[in-house]
Formats: sequence, C-alpha cells, structure tokens
Amino acid sequence: MPLLSAAQNGVISPTPLALQRLGLIEYPTALEIQRSLHAEVATGSRENTLLLLEHPSVYTAGKRTLESEKPQDGTPVINVDRGGKITWHGPGQLVGYPIVRLAKPTELVGFVREIESAIIAICAELGIRGERISGRSGVWVCDQQGDRKIAAIGIRVASGVSMHGFAINVNPDLSNFNRIVPCGISDAAVTSIARELNQDVRVDEVLPIVEKCFYETLMKVSA
Repeated sequence: MPLLSAAQNGVISPTPLALQRLGLIEYPTALEIQRSLHAEVATGSRENTLLLLEHPSVYTAGKRTLESEKPQDGTPVINVDRGGKITWHGPGQLVGYPIVRLAKPTELVGFVREIESAIIAICAELGIRGERISGRSGVWVCDQQGDRKIAAIGIRVASGVSMHGFAINVNPDLSNFNRIVPCGISDAAVTSIARELNQDVRVDEVLPIVEKCFYETLMKVSA
C-alpha cells in the first residue's frame, strides 16, 4: 500500500498529509484500518491520512437509518457510526476516508462544506457542473432533467479527528441504488461521472484529480 507524503507529491507544506491508495477492499477491513489510523492520528503518532479506495458491493446504514429504509430482500447491510442514512458502495465508486485532526472539530457542517467544495472542483475539472442543494449534503448535478446526486458524504468526528468520508460515483452500476432510498432522499436520482459525460471513465483516471483537490482542501481544515 503506497504511502505518499505531501512533499513527495510535489506540494511543500509544514503539515504532512499521507495519501494512501488501497484499491478494492472489503468494507469491514477498511473500517478496521480507519479505526486504527484514527487512534494514531488522535494521539499524534501519525500524520493526517486520506484513504482512497473502492469497495465490493455493500450497503451501509448511518445512525439515522430506519429499519424500514433497509433492503427487505435479505441483502446484507452493515450498520456504521457515521452520520446520514443508508447508501451503497461498490466497484466504480471512488470512496475517500479523510482521517484528519481538524482545526475546528466542533464545526462539522463547515467541514462537510469544504468536502463538497473539493468535489465540486473535481467535477469542474472533468467538465461537469457540480452544485450544492440547500438542506441536502453531497454534490449534485441540477438541470432541466432534474436533480441527480453524484457524490455522497457521511462524516464522524471523535477526539477532534474525522473518519468515514465521501463517495464519488465514477462509473458504478447505478442499479444497485434501486433497492434503497439513497441517503433518505426519495425525490431525486443518482448519477455518475460516466453518465454525465456519456463516456467510459475509470477510477484510476480520476484519482490524480481527487488527490490534488483534496490535498488542497484538507490542508486548510487540519490542525
């Protein structure tokens, strides 16, 4: 698992940020890695770290998920301690877990807005106009065809350090969202970078843009 410091990425900063690509990894394994890194960052024994990865197909339910909102066909669901409701993760979706000591850990909404800004910048570099929608987290594509969610966000902060994070739909099988009401929002659709551009886009093609935009964002909010 390559570990790149900010300086190794060609960006000089007195505060290091590790960027770690994990590839395709099972959700429970990634969660244990998150928890281990979180404990190290919280004690100051490790630098802030951004994990970038994909998961095999899995549904995860945040703390506000109702039992009635989970798939009723026996599909496995993992209950997690992040905010938000139920969502799906799977191949073709780039998931990011920023394990970061926050300069203002009590301002969770502000941190979410910074993550949204980074994803909007990523979309812009790809030729997509990403937007916020008042009262709804995540990043959206909005036009005459309606509102479509292209990225979801679910964060937890403990001991001043963030975990969980964001999921950007690059080129996943969007039909997996049909078994649930994604993030509890029933009146909007889900989309992907590939669908909006009407072309094949691979996760590895998007990774360098994500790393650049999130490096800039996370350096602003970290302690």
